[in-house]
Amino acid sequence: MNHLRFLSCALSLVSLARADVTLAPLFRDHAVMQRDMALPIWGRADAGEHVTVTFKGQTIGTTTPADGRWIVYLDEVPASAEPADLVVTGKNSVTVSDILVGEVWLVSGQSNMEWPVSKANDAAREMAGAQFPLIRHIKIDRVVGTAPAETATSSGWLSATPETVGDFSAIAYFFARDLHRKLGVPIGIVNSSWGGTPIEAWMDDRALRGTAAFPAVDARWQKVLAEFPEKQAKYLTDHASWEKAEAVAVANHTKNPVVQPRAPVGPGTPYVPSGLYNAMIAPLQPWALRGMLWYQGEGNWARPGEYAELFPAMIRGWRKNWGQGNVPFYFVQLAAFNQPDDTTRRGWALLREAQGQAQLLPAVEVATAIDIGDPSNIHPRNKQEVGRRLALIAKTQVYGISGDFSGPVFQRAVREGSAMRVYFSHVTTGLISYDKPVQSLEIAGADRKFFPATAKIEHSTLLVTSPSVREPVAVRYAWSNAPVANLYSGAGLPALPFRSAIW
Repeated sequence: MNHLRFLSCALSLVSLARADVTLAPLFRDHAVMQRDMALPIWGRADAGEHVTVTFKGQTIGTTTPADGRWIVYLDEVPASAEPADLVVTGKNSVTVSDILVGEVWLVSGQSNMEWPVSKANDAAREMAGAQFPLIRHIKIDRVVGTAPAETATSSGWLSATPETVGDFSAIAYFFARDLHRKLGVPIGIVNSSWGGTPIEAWMDDRALRGTAAFPAVDARWQKVLAEFPEKQAKYLTDHASWEKAEAVAVANHTKNPVVQPRAPVGPGTPYVPSGLYNAMIAPLQPWALRGMLWYQGEGNWARPGEYAELFPAMIRGWRKNWGQGNVPFYFVQLAAFNQPDDTTRRGWALLREAQGQAQLLPAVEVATAIDIGDPSNIHPRNKQEVGRRLALIAKTQVYGISGDFSGPVFQRAVREGSAMRVYFSHVTTGLISYDKPVQSLEIAGADRKFFPATAKIEHSTLLVTSPSVREPVAVRYAWSNAPVANLYSGAGLPALPFRSAIW
């Protein structure tokens, strides 16, 4: 009996000592893999273990190096809606089933990207009509990391059905639906987003430290860490008081008079610099992607100067770490919103301008939402149009489908007597304002005092005047947090807000 017990224990120890072959987090049943691109397949196994990967008629092997992380690259495969298995074999065997091949896009940012279909316009109708088994979505769980992680958790890949689509990112779903209808291939969406988060949390440490903004970011964070113990202690005391008051209120069917306290920012929260990159972006690399979509900036509105530095650095960092060159990167310019604590009412205009600095990088484009925001709600519900505008960019810039993808973009302003003539790019279809005067225009003279202005549309230019400014030198349009923006191209795409002078 003792001999059998010893043998059983020995076998258990041998089993524990041998690590099973595992796959990276996106290799789950029902995944979509990128067509026409070398496919990295990776995971972990024992050092020195021979691992074989089989997919779509290809078989390739490798020997795990000393650090235990193995990777192989399969040759590119064409789009296919025929389910296939990915089989990985080492000391054990892992099979990932029902894999499709098509177009894969990463979507990220804060709440407006995370915002689900169930809360978008016409949600009930949109969910009822979601019969798209070839559109698949995976939501990466919210986690904060102190160092780049290899693993991440999720609810897995889900096909778009009336039962599932309500939890999909609305912008991502409408984008994917538009592409799928046009391209006819499977579309995969990798959704790694978290509401209320700042851009510095999404940046890798090296990229963040390489910016001129890092000293200010770091100083703020060090202050947060120094103040956290005292704030956390107060929060725990206040929360206990709130819980007691809540129990009384529930028992008496009354309203709790105590305001529920908010947990302080500190370690483990989604505000940790690089914390979301470490836990929610790094584990996804180097999954083959066609492109990336980004909707974020609300969390940084008060620091546009920093954002102008951080945003391009984030894009460069992601691209470098993915190793796929200049992956197309398309972002949403902030929608209209009256920020309650912005006394100048122009903080969001400055942040929109800061976002635009990223367009100096190759393969970076913007979809503006300036005309479809809700001044009283930071979460506008018209996600269909945002998704459509992003899809227009992808269709023209990635897939070679002809058409307009941008509204008018400011080029220059030239004084003509008492007027300013404004020239634009992306105006081959002309300018329109839908039979109303162009709103939200202002001009200024040398004293830099802006006054409301009016304009005539002449061909593809605006002639802007104001009786209050006889010798204008500068002009701006939609230069506030929540402007009325009604200048469009003939194709119905809105002009981007602009100012001709950086004052």
